[in-house]
Amino acid sequence: MAKNTERRFAEQKVVICICGMAGTGKSTLSKKLSEKYGLKCYSGGDALKALAAAEGYNVSREGWWESPEGLHFLKERSNDPKFDKAVDAKLLEYAREGNVLLDSWTMPWLLKDGFKIWLMASLERRAVRVSERDKITVEEAFKVLEEKEARTKAIYEKLYGFVLGEDFTPFDLVLDTDNLNAQEVFEVLCKVISSVVLSAPNI
Repeated sequence: MAKNTERRFAEQKVVICICGMAGTGKSTLSKKLSEKYGLKCYSGGDALKALAAAEGYNVSREGWWESPEGLHFLKERSNDPKFDKAVDAKLLEYAREGNVLLDSWTMPWLLKDGFKIWLMASLERRAVRVSERDKITVEEAFKVLEEKEARTKAIYEKLYGFVLGEDFTPFDLVLDTDNLNAQEVFEVLCKVISSVVLSAPNI
């Protein structure tokens, strides 16, 4: 990243939130964007997985959230909000420090400031991506995504009152990724961040 861009981020204490349902590529994109712009990257999903590991879950497999163990941890979270509250409190701390990119399903609603991006993709397209990633059938991917997302939506609606994947009011940009590959999405987001976020007085 150019030094003048680095200085601009430091002056503005930039906070970028990237959000999207499973299979939209948000985690990979978050890491690539944070590297390009020299931002610290924090993932709510990774933080929750660390808490799950502390509870004795084996979180090492690819696509853990869609696995039987991941779905079981979702049930545990539904019954006890301590996991989500702990992660969200930590992410809010990071946001106050600034110069961060947050890969999170909650921060767009919990943060007043920041530039917030929603990556949109159809369930059909996401199921194909998850099936390729996790080496399961598309039908299996459909089933686990529907169960996971129903439980996740219920958790956040109960905790915070918003409906994940249906309420887009907090977002500055909603990008449909159905017909874009990962590199194309990355390039679009780079253009937006460079031309919009860096030029804004208070992001």
